[in-house]
Amino acid sequence: VLETSARLLELLSLLQTPRVWTGADLAERLEVDARTVRRDIDKLRTLGYPVHAVAGTAGYRLGAGTKLPPLLLNDDEAVAVVLGLRTAASGSVTGIEESSLRALAKLEQILPSRLRHRVSALHAATVTVPAGTATVDPEVLTAIAAAIRDHEQLRFDYRTHDGAEVRRTAEPHRLVHTGRRWYLVGWDVEKQDWRTYRVDRLRPRIPTGPRFTPREAPEVDLGGWVSRGVSTSAYRYQARITLEVSAAVAADRIPPTVGVIEAIDEGHCLLRTGSNSLDEIAVYTGLFGFGFHVHEPPELIQHLRALADRVTAAITPRDDLRGCGHGASG
Repeated sequence: VLETSARLLELLSLLQTPRVWTGADLAERLEVDARTVRRDIDKLRTLGYPVHAVAGTAGYRLGAGTKLPPLLLNDDEAVAVVLGLRTAASGSVTGIEESSLRALAKLEQILPSRLRHRVSALHAATVTVPAGTATVDPEVLTAIAAAIRDHEQLRFDYRTHDGAEVRRTAEPHRLVHTGRRWYLVGWDVEKQDWRTYRVDRLRPRIPTGPRFTPREAPEVDLGGWVSRGVSTSAYRYQARITLEVSAAVAADRIPPTVGVIEAIDEGHCLLRTGSNSLDEIAVYTGLFGFGFHVHEPPELIQHLRALADRVTAAITPRDDLRGCGHGASG
């Protein structure tokens, strides 16, 4: 009985991988004959696990059922799941922290000691800095994802960059996560153009709109398209700046929501960024800690010259100010 139970668990673990298993493959992995595999498949079905026979392949695949089967993970998979849950517990999705902590508590309770030591060592050596950005309601994410999956127009209330409340209808294409924020890429029905919307500013309206035929994406590199859209094109001033460091070094300091980085050579890269404030670009770029050269816009170049003059004047000794405040009293 113990041998059969162990074999059923191993069979269930194999079926959880996203592939079709033939009876011969399973028999070889389990070191049994094909008849035993068929009996074990029938036992799993009796226990409520939907093992489907795949037509034309003489194979088997585990389908979605009414209950969650035991999740069988190898050592590396278990460590990855634990670390992922701990990251999610301080993530950007509202309310997922509590669910992640509950799942984490269940998983850590059954971890073998060798894995618990690995996870504890990684946790002790890691410091998580909160993102400090607005969180997203998970129900909003799932509603958007469902509309994308079903090719249904999404109607929603939206708070714009300047705080105005507007109503939009879009053909949702993809959700993009930059690590700090969630964005929806969709075809705006009213504006007849592709748009990027911050999900934390979006409230879907129910029901969704009619079905639509999906359009070709605005670019193959959708992540890069979103990064350019949220960091440059949405602003009054769009800057092009050469940084005197490699693209890899710059990417460690500059998130994709701030600017797009393009490699030039091993010691230089190009930054494209934007803002409605010249002061913001000047100060932000100056605080990177490495050399840079501004190409455009011309307003930023003039602004930096004026700023440099003021800074130079502030640290240059002036004879007429020496002794100020220390004159003799009458």
